Amino acid sequence: MSALVAPNEVVTRALLRQVNVPGLDRPAALITLDNGFDHTKPNSFGPAGLTSLDEAITAALAADPAFVAVTGKPYIFCVGADITSLPQLADRDQALAVGRLGHRVFARLKDSAVPTFAFVNGAAMGGGLELALHCHYRTLSAGAAALALPEVSLGLVPGWGGTQLLPNLIGIPAATQVILQNPLMQNKMLKPKQAAELGIADVLLEPADFLERSLEWAAGVVRGEVTVVRPEVDRDMWAGVLYFARQTLDQRLHGAVPAAYRALDLLETAKDADFATGTAAEDEALADLVFSEELRSGLYAFDLVQRRAKRPAGAPDKGLARPVTKVGIVGAGLMASQLALLFARRLQVPVVLTDLDQSRVDKGVAYVHTQVEKAVSKGRMDKGTAARLYGLVSGTVDKGAFADADFVIEAVFEDLDVKKQVWAELEKIVKPEAVLATNTSSLSISAMAAELEHPERVVGFHFFNPVAVLPLLEIVRGERTDDATLATAFAVGKQLKKSSVLVKDAPAFVVNRLLTRFLGTVFAAVDAGTPLDVANSALDPLGLPMRPLALLQLVGPAVAYHVGGTLHAAFPDRFGVSENLRRIADSGQPIVVDDQINDEVARLLVVGDQPLTAEQVRQNALDALAGEIRLMLDEGVVAEAQDIDLCLILGAGWPFHLGGVTPYLDRTGTSERVTGQRFLPPGVAGLPA
Repeated sequence: MSALVAPNEVVTRALLRQVNVPGLDRPAALITLDNGFDHTKPNSFGPAGLTSLDEAITAALAADPAFVAVTGKPYIFCVGADITSLPQLADRDQALAVGRLGHRVFARLKDSAVPTFAFVNGAAMGGGLELALHCHYRTLSAGAAALALPEVSLGLVPGWGGTQLLPNLIGIPAATQVILQNPLMQNKMLKPKQAAELGIADVLLEPADFLERSLEWAAGVVRGEVTVVRPEVDRDMWAGVLYFARQTLDQRLHGAVPAAYRALDLLETAKDADFATGTAAEDEALADLVFSEELRSGLYAFDLVQRRAKRPAGAPDKGLARPVTKVGIVGAGLMASQLALLFARRLQVPVVLTDLDQSRVDKGVAYVHTQVEKAVSKGRMDKGTAARLYGLVSGTVDKGAFADADFVIEAVFEDLDVKKQVWAELEKIVKPEAVLATNTSSLSISAMAAELEHPERVVGFHFFNPVAVLPLLEIVRGERTDDATLATAFAVGKQLKKSSVLVKDAPAFVVNRLLTRFLGTVFAAVDAGTPLDVANSALDPLGLPMRPLALLQLVGPAVAYHVGGTLHAAFPDRFGVSENLRRIADSGQPIVVDDQINDEVARLLVVGDQPLTAEQVRQNALDALAGEIRLMLDEGVVAEAQDIDLCLILGAGWPFHLGGVTPYLDRTGTSERVTGQRFLPPGVAGLPA
């Protein structure tokens, strides 16, 4: 077994103690998982941790307990396998051995003659949730941060029983949602209430006295006073659900994520196969996927989101940040209203909106109130919190309300002269140390601040739509932005629970610049005569979250055309201006209707007679991305290629299996062919050379 131990494994110990529970004639055995760190470093299982659990189960059963229960350290149950050790596996045999070890240890809880319980007191993901599924019964804390089987998002499958146990517990529709749909929807997590409603937990308990109530409830089960009734699983619909799921995967991923299809196969196996056969199939799938390029890219992307996003490269000393006790927002349109709600919820400080007339202001404040009311009606917010938010958000046509604001952000029309006029007016009103932030998506921060008396306090604060969903915040440093302003911006970004990336003041910054170059090649192909459906499906083999035309519709053709014009002015040799895109923008019509290209829009196009194949369109787009990324790195737009990938993952929803984009460009040889060099060293986001 020692050959399996990862050299850098942080071992999660299984600590056993005997607990006397009222009403039982002998003690219960309580196993607590604890890696010795606080909740910021969650429990996870490597080979040594599994061995510790195995030994604890042996000792627990030897004591002839009333029942055996497994729980976690404060706030954390277990977040699964120690994925950092996966790249250290030497060969397929070692991968198989790790899978089999987990199955053998967990199965002891499933097969035990003594009742077994999982007291899920906190976050439970991957192998942690699978451990709980092996227990006969499960209690769940209403305060648990998240529950999920996220493996498919990384390029793996739930490999310790999840694909076999979950569908036979909660049914195939719900299991497909948890194992496939949620991981592919930006790794969506389950809240405790949702998990309980699905049937993953038998009872939901309050966090304040969770362990005590769990012990009492378990004692009731053992004494026969509590009966757990689980609905019978409908097996007749199994094949139909999986058929539909496969169609959905084909439409969305086009075979780009092998792990998703392996998970689908395992769910199919779970219908009729015995447990040993099903878990053996999980072992084989795990061993195959561990040595895939998609997993290595997924682990790289996971590390970016979990580590780099929390320690932004180039951010100044946080001690320089100034306190923010009031926020002003210039504008009261949809974006401004979304910002008002976000700032009020996260910062818990007064937020005031202004606009040109009272009707616009009232509409903006009404939007905030409506969103708060919706949250209350859906049980996502209590009435006390709602009342506080109503009081925090206000509106006025008098910009004098910004006089005591510490942080003012504008969200007005994307025109440099308009924004300069806004700041010129506000500089006479706000206090000298107030930060002036702009949500511009493409304009120069330096140009915006050039004529101000204090340009050092102007900073870019670029959100992505929808503001409440996408976690990226591009923080843009102008030529004269000082460290105190930048530190305040990063501190506010953290309070807003956004992942901030420091960006140089360059046209369209990162995400919009790359997406515009990407979409530009697609539209250049259309302009040349490539049929819309061919150009639109050309990127399907990458498994992107949406096709180019759907992305264009989400961004808005008018916005895309405007950003394209900004970039054309800056880089005319690389960013063209598509007359067809202008026609679509002017028409005001949707380019996609019910996932189909709008024929009326198609008829507006004026095209050439040199159509490209789908492969040519795809290669042109990838070549353009590689070339643009290299130029951006050479220009110092961001610190490293990792920041490019982080921006695309968090701001554009690009998938983990691509690692953002640079690992994919490296492994397909595009980087070296276009730029003469890789973006990342061999083995960083792929298999060792």
